[in-house]
Amino acid sequence: MRLSLGIDVAKLKLDCALRTVDGKFKHKVVENSPKGFETLLNWLPQDSSGQVDVCMEATGIYWESVAEYLVNAGFPVSVVNPKQIKSYGESRLVRTKTDKVDAKLIAEFCHERHPEPWQAPTVAEQTLRSLVLRLEALQSMRTQETNRLQVSRDVVKKNIEAHILWLAGEIKALQKQISDHIDNDPEMRGKQELLESIPGLGERTIATLLAYSMHPGRFENARQAAAFAGLDPRQHQSGTSVLGKPRMSKVGHSFLRKALYMPAIVALHKTSWGKQFRDRLAASGKAPKLIIGAMMRKLVHVAYGVLKSGRTFEASLQGA
Repeated sequence: MRLSLGIDVAKLKLDCALRTVDGKFKHKVVENSPKGFETLLNWLPQDSSGQVDVCMEATGIYWESVAEYLVNAGFPVSVVNPKQIKSYGESRLVRTKTDKVDAKLIAEFCHERHPEPWQAPTVAEQTLRSLVLRLEALQSMRTQETNRLQVSRDVVKKNIEAHILWLAGEIKALQKQISDHIDNDPEMRGKQELLESIPGLGERTIATLLAYSMHPGRFENARQAAAFAGLDPRQHQSGTSVLGKPRMSKVGHSFLRKALYMPAIVALHKTSWGKQFRDRLAASGKAPKLIIGAMMRKLVHVAYGVLKSGRTFEASLQGA
């Protein structure tokens, strides 16, 4: 009989519950960091990678690193929607909610339901993500230095100008490295060609979507991909009353949302299909900020669609 490990994920720590073959539980709390992952691995029975099924909730972005670590260590890892765990707990009349209880509940869910294994990003995707994040860091540095130059004293201006020049060279080299990385991977290159057909998406955004595996190989549907980016709508409802306007959940990758903001603006104002989308929502009384968020979500759905179908973008399918 296989063991089941439930992990309740938080930003700084992981509450772990290991269900043994006799139905009893062992508990361990470790840091949500590489050091903590190593501690967790040492705590598990030796040579147990083929005997332990791991489950955790898709909580924001904090689960990704430990999931990737355990997959690379040979463990089957399932990442489930928190709503599934909540429903499972209600069915078992679980009324106490602590991190320890949640970890145990996740382990029980894993043991009984055997959820599908999560697909970890490929090595090529992980490499691309590192390059994309580094490019973002360098571009942010250049913006900071450019702003600093405008208010600096003459004594430091030459130094700042030299740094901006150096950053420009590094950015250009990194952009070429990203381009070459995608070109040298046939699967990525094929996905890039499909995404390039979507009006509003540029080279930088496409690289980000590829880096974060926003495709059918990782998500069952476009809604899951949008939720991963924190673009799914959230509405507070109690009984028959709706409290407040729907808004973006923002429970997901802020970097993805940032990457999609300007493409959404471009699509809404510079493309025919985007303008029709904007006008339709505006006519129904939607606020400008909500329309931008809706287009960001729409771009994820469209990108997912072209990658799933293997066909280039068609405006007629978007109501344009």
